[in-house]
Amino acid sequence: MGLLSSLVFPALGFSDLLVFVAPLWIAVAAGVLVGWFWRPKWAYLDTKPFLSDSSPKFFKLPTSILKTSSPQADAKEKSGFVTDDDFRHLWKLVEVKDGGPAWIQMMDRSTPTFSYQAWRRDPENGPPQYRSRTVFEDATPEMVRDFFWDDEFRSKWDDMLLYSSTLERCKSTGTMVVQWVRKFPFFCSDREYIIGRRIWDAGRVFYCVTKGVQYPSVPRQNKPRRVDLYYSSWCIRAVESKRGDGEMTSCEVLLFHHEDMGIPWEIAKLGVRQGMWGAVKKIEPGLRAYQRAKAAGAGLSPSAIMAHINTKVSAEEFMNERDSIAEITGEKPTGKNIPKILVVGGAIALACTLDKGLLTKAVIFGVARRFARMGKRM
Repeated sequence: MGLLSSLVFPALGFSDLLVFVAPLWIAVAAGVLVGWFWRPKWAYLDTKPFLSDSSPKFFKLPTSILKTSSPQADAKEKSGFVTDDDFRHLWKLVEVKDGGPAWIQMMDRSTPTFSYQAWRRDPENGPPQYRSRTVFEDATPEMVRDFFWDDEFRSKWDDMLLYSSTLERCKSTGTMVVQWVRKFPFFCSDREYIIGRRIWDAGRVFYCVTKGVQYPSVPRQNKPRRVDLYYSSWCIRAVESKRGDGEMTSCEVLLFHHEDMGIPWEIAKLGVRQGMWGAVKKIEPGLRAYQRAKAAGAGLSPSAIMAHINTKVSAEEFMNERDSIAEITGEKPTGKNIPKILVVGGAIALACTLDKGLLTKAVIFGVARRFARMGKRM
């Protein structure tokens, strides 16, 4: 309670203290009751937080903004591997509204047919996070979506992918659980990933979420080492060609990626910085080969077929409803402040009404401050 309080309280008798503490307890009880009955409606809603650290912890956005193309799309979302909250988190990353640290640019390179920019940021806790923007000339969002989802074709351009298998799929939501084994440099063992993934379609703007998930039916092994913390998600949309003709014939991919590979983060950052451009340059030839194969009549692989099962969302409705919710969450939760107001106000009234000297007033204000701090934590 502090040195001042320890010096003040011994100077008072128990009966004197009780006379002044009892009204304060009454004020606290009254404040709690008033605060409880005056709680706004949003205080009763689901308290499950968003994935984003910047989101209000007392509120959850309604799922009415999501318009699914199938009546079965809300049937527990196939074990809940990838949920609507994951879509909202990716949307916030794309709109730079996730509340995270500022991004630091690492790279800005281009060729005549594609351009690439990359940023990094270092959160207080967790591995480095990366953001990149790639623009492919003469490519549609649908083609790029299928290309990144097609595990069968990926092995033809991604030489780090040693093995891939589909463990589970939902034909209602398009949710998949896949197993990957990726090759690492000679000084590291290979890494295993159990990935949940799903796509939302906001009018040819595709939000593609992939992240590490728990899947106990696939037992953990010593080698390859499993990576639990993994997040790699894209927003794919059409943009204007850099040729300046006003045509939306280019495709932009915004990628957000982080993972804990089990090696020191500073070493991982060095490896990413040294090998980034070499790895990125392999993507475009793979996409062009994929375009040629489809133009020649090649069919869709099983994983690419799943890329066509998307959850339909109305971006305009989502943004409007989100803005209205922001107004609600922007209101000050007065229910928590009422006990503090009553306690402090009651203390002032007592101190001014009961003329017991400076010592008594010091006791009243000291106890009031303590209860006010307690009310603040309620």
